[in-house]
Amino acid sequence: MAQQRALPQSKETLLQSYNKRLKDDIKSIMDNFTEIIKTAKIEDETQVSRATQGEQDNYEMHVRAANIVRAGESLMKLVSDLKQFLILNDFPSVNEAIDQRNQQLRALQEECDRKLITLRDEVSIDLYELEEEYYSSSSSLCEANDLPLCEAYWRLDLDTDSADGLSAPLLASPETGAGPLQSAAPAHSHGGGPGPTEHT
Repeated sequence: MAQQRALPQSKETLLQSYNKRLKDDIKSIMDNFTEIIKTAKIEDETQVSRATQGEQDNYEMHVRAANIVRAGESLMKLVSDLKQFLILNDFPSVNEAIDQRNQQLRALQEECDRKLITLRDEVSIDLYELEEEYYSSSSSLCEANDLPLCEAYWRLDLDTDSADGLSAPLLASPETGAGPLQSAAPAHSHGGGPGPTEHT
């Protein structure tokens, strides 16, 4: 148990009054209960009739029972006052409870931080694997419509240049064969004109 601390005079007086209230209430309960037990005893015949004596005993029992109830309520009020005094004046215990609660909350915070970091790492790894899988599959199966706009335009230019390169030899081939075609043309024209006649 912690060492007793010296209390101010006002607090010491208050505690003494609490102690006196406790003793008075307990004594009142004990005395009234004892008198109720005494009234239950059957006495010999007296000058007072039994009916009158019964009514008197009944009234006395009711009064003493009310005194017991009042003393009990006073004890309950004393308990409430003691709790309030302890809460308002026992600062070391209050500070200790606050420190314990702070330690519990810090431990909970650290545990949550560790779990969040672990979850972040796992999500990062999974996301990296998914990105690799996506880009590897898209690079092997993608089409122009699936490409970004700039890359699709670049591929379209390459296709146009390739088509122009293939059509250029086709256009140049008649020029290279122009000589034979022109030389063949007169021969054909001569064939159509008057030629040597066969003599019979």
